[in-house]
Amino acid sequence: MPIQWFPGHMAKARRQVEEKLKLVDFVMELVDARAPLSSQNPMLQQVLQNKSKMIVLMKKDLADHQETDKWINHFKEMDIPAIAVDVNNKTDIHRVIQLAKELGQVKMEKLLKKGIKPRPARAMIVGIPNVGKSTLINRLANKKIAKTGDRPGITKQQLWIKVKKDFELLDTPGILWPKFEDQAVGYRLAAIGTIKDQLLSLQDITAFVIDYMREHYPEQLEERYTIDRTMDDMVEIFNAIGKQRGALESGGHVNFDKVSDIFIRDLRTGRLGNITLETPQ
Repeated sequence: MPIQWFPGHMAKARRQVEEKLKLVDFVMELVDARAPLSSQNPMLQQVLQNKSKMIVLMKKDLADHQETDKWINHFKEMDIPAIAVDVNNKTDIHRVIQLAKELGQVKMEKLLKKGIKPRPARAMIVGIPNVGKSTLINRLANKKIAKTGDRPGITKQQLWIKVKKDFELLDTPGILWPKFEDQAVGYRLAAIGTIKDQLLSLQDITAFVIDYMREHYPEQLEERYTIDRTMDDMVEIFNAIGKQRGALESGGHVNFDKVSDIFIRDLRTGRLGNITLETPQ
């Protein structure tokens, strides 16, 4: 069943992106390295059309490094330059600036050929809510400009930011799309904290991720919760996690809501290890 929602400010943000696109030379699209395809807004791809762009895979420190490399190669095969970033790593921030300069240089060379004086390249930074856009902007500008937080939808308006003398960045609010046709996309985005927890059942999200981990990351499940990998009954798995982590209520029964809270928190903070919830295949 599709998951539907479309706050008014996101419809407005889409219109603003369309209007401002002609002012920029290229687009910097941010995705979450743990779900690089699911965190790409398909509605935004329609808006961007043939605009030159680079993709920044955020939160690489939480993602599976081998899968991140596969995703970077996947985007490059589509002729889209891509780079993985940990915003707390200065070298990564420098690499983002360098790649942006290279993309902007193409536009500057065209202006020079027309006899127009070069100017700083202009980029639009776009991405879904809570992908880390505001934090990256602050690192690029080397000062606190954009508001940051762990809630989706902090940025509400557009803002121009100068990044040294290299390029100018137009910030935009995080934009989601009207509905997730594929329920798995909704579960992935909910698991990494992109959409508000109230929109989907945390127990369903937890079960979805556990199923994925049983296939792709069984060792990490075993290591964190001492779960036997032969377990295939979800109720049995929830009970095992609950007993191991003390998610109990009166009478010694396991509280599945508490189990879900614990599991999702472990996932989002990296306590479950480096995990990517989808592959390029």
